[in-house]
Amino acid sequence: METISNQNSNRFLSLDVFRGLTICLMIVVNTPGTGAHLYAYLTHAEWFGFTLADLVFPSFLFAMGNAMSFSMGKMKETATDVFWKKVIKRTVIIFLLGFLMYWFPFVRQGIDGVWELKPFSETRVMGVLQRIALCYFATAVIFYYLSEKVAIVLSVIFLLGYWGLLYLFGQSGAELEMATNAGTRLDLFVLGNGHIYKRDMVPFDPEGILSTLPSIVNVIAGFIAGKFIQKIGKSFEGIAKLLLVGFLLMALARWWDLVFPICKKLWTGSFVLYTVGIDLSIMAVLIYFIELKQKTFGVEFCTVFGKNPMFIYLFSELFFTFLRRLTHVNKEMDAFEWFSECIIQRIFPGSFGSFVTAILFTLLCWAVGWWLDKKRIYIRI
Repeated sequence: METISNQNSNRFLSLDVFRGLTICLMIVVNTPGTGAHLYAYLTHAEWFGFTLADLVFPSFLFAMGNAMSFSMGKMKETATDVFWKKVIKRTVIIFLLGFLMYWFPFVRQGIDGVWELKPFSETRVMGVLQRIALCYFATAVIFYYLSEKVAIVLSVIFLLGYWGLLYLFGQSGAELEMATNAGTRLDLFVLGNGHIYKRDMVPFDPEGILSTLPSIVNVIAGFIAGKFIQKIGKSFEGIAKLLLVGFLLMALARWWDLVFPICKKLWTGSFVLYTVGIDLSIMAVLIYFIELKQKTFGVEFCTVFGKNPMFIYLFSELFFTFLRRLTHVNKEMDAFEWFSECIIQRIFPGSFGSFVTAILFTLLCWAVGWWLDKKRIYIRI
């Protein structure tokens, strides 16, 4: 991890805003107040279907691909051994950070109230940062050696191949069910029951091994979109083409949804096309207002998140975990619960109170990012 004092000036401001919006929404979705349910559109779909919350992670992957398109030119000029060293190092660091994040705070309180070390055998292996690491690795290798046209062909192969694998190795008649799909079977076989996500109805990891394959396409799409934006420049023609492709992908996704339902947790091909289509449309709108019309209201707020995205995300997850697991106001409440239920819920009862708590926590994370930006500290992993 390194600290730098400046950033790539060639990037579009709209990219930082897009990435910042993604991180902001990610924190809101991940830290709802207790005492009431968050609004349905800010919670992930139970299985099939789509909500605003489901757009967050694929959008971050899309933004990562977009950012990679600005740096790949220099990477292609490096020697092969230097390239591999850099990519492997970054992949391993991000993966380990994700693994340690889920292991944190490394201790737990047993039934008898005694604190004990959290065993490695019960630590989740895959996760959000782990998927980011693997997608980064795959995309970097693809565009270092191959052209954009070949990458598009590979994307089609990944999506159709994943569809086929689910039906080939899933339980007959229940290929797309949570407990019996090929991805769950692979995770249980390779990782074991102790190392996968357990907050759903059955042991199932939404960031599992097999579903990482189609998620690579989100990064590839972001990369190609970034290259297109650089070539076409800040023009109405470029915006129109982004919108057109975006709408076509969303329409295709809705058609595919009839036979291969949109599902974030399973990361289906229709889900990939749908989210890429939405992201292209959002990028087009941001470029229009920020780059062409020079509308900058609220931009600075978003760019604070976008300049240190990985660090702010890590801070939000670790601090939230700290509040929930290591701070106790009494025997029944941790500090986060007490603040949410005894203060916020009394002022704003119900879902709005849960939302307000999430917003306040997000603003705290923004303040950390603002301080880093003020000190011109930009942390890259």
